[in-house]
Amino acid sequence: MKISVGNDHAGTDYKLAIVGLLRSQDIEVINHGTDSTDSVDYPDFVHPVADDVENGRADIGIIICGSGNGASMTANKHQKVRAALCWNKEITELARAHNDANILSLPARFISLPQALEMVKTFLNTSFEGGRHERRIEKIACS
Repeated sequence: MKISVGNDHAGTDYKLAIVGLLRSQDIEVINHGTDSTDSVDYPDFVHPVADDVENGRADIGIIICGSGNGASMTANKHQKVRAALCWNKEITELARAHNDANILSLPARFISLPQALEMVKTFLNTSFEGGRHERRIEKIACS
């Protein structure tokens, strides 16, 4: 599995911990995020992640900013991306199972690091249920 990761200054500590978790599981990581806490513009780090997912260079993506909103909005501009802003494990599980989310957006200023790591594990270990959800997913993208 290959995962593309991007973050702004608010998500640096979370990104470093998440990358460590992923690499400990022998998951290949493409790091588009900043490693600094100096202020940066999140779209500069989110668009490359969305491009990786959209073009098949990564299986899924993880994006992190202060609220998770800006990152999610940016990623969802890409036609083949379904970025889910998640606040807890249950929402994360539903985003994968019902919405086939392919990018997890985390709000670093509103969740703890242990919560974020648990949400990443949930995102990785939850499969899309298909069925009635499939036709809904097919209606998301604009043509």
